Amino acid sequence: MAIKRSVIALLFIGFIAGILFWGGFNAAMEMTNNEAFCITCHEMKENVYAEYRTTIHYANRTGVRATCPDCHVPREWTHKMVRKIQASNELWHKMMGTIDTREKFEAHRLELAQNVWRTMKRTDSRECRNCHDFGSMDYTKQGRRGRTQHEEGLAAGKTCIDCHKGIAHQLPNMGEMDPSVIVGEGQK
Repeated sequence: MAIKRSVIALLFIGFIAGILFWGGFNAAMEMTNNEAFCITCHEMKENVYAEYRTTIHYANRTGVRATCPDCHVPREWTHKMVRKIQASNELWHKMMGTIDTREKFEAHRLELAQNVWRTMKRTDSRECRNCHDFGSMDYTKQGRRGRTQHEEGLAAGKTCIDCHKGIAHQLPNMGEMDPSVIVGEGQK
């Protein structure tokens, strides 16, 4: 009888500990999944956040705002955990001072952008599609150029990042990659 009570007590304690652990883990994930947390690093606040604040994703006629995690952290749990693990590399570089000045940031901007673009291409711009869905677009309310490009992009199997690089941040100098690219072009 005493063994049975001990087993029940142990299971109950384990159950409560599991709930507390899971709750704490989820609370920590959510605390690190907001714009205020993202810009605690001055590298982000002084560089990409300052740029983002001048875009339509920050301020627009509807008042709908896409924040850092909306674009850079998947919503689905498994993908979110993978992204959080990848972010540990960013923490390492934070400690190493890899991009702790504007000059260092600019020196790495192309590489950083390419990493994001590669991920967005691989995931079919999953985070963009949380808000912008081809199936929900009313092409008749778009300008002629936008309507044509969206229809052609959909037909060609393109994803958002194929055309919308620089939508929320300045484009890096891509002259070495493609000398015909002009910095600032494509920021629509």
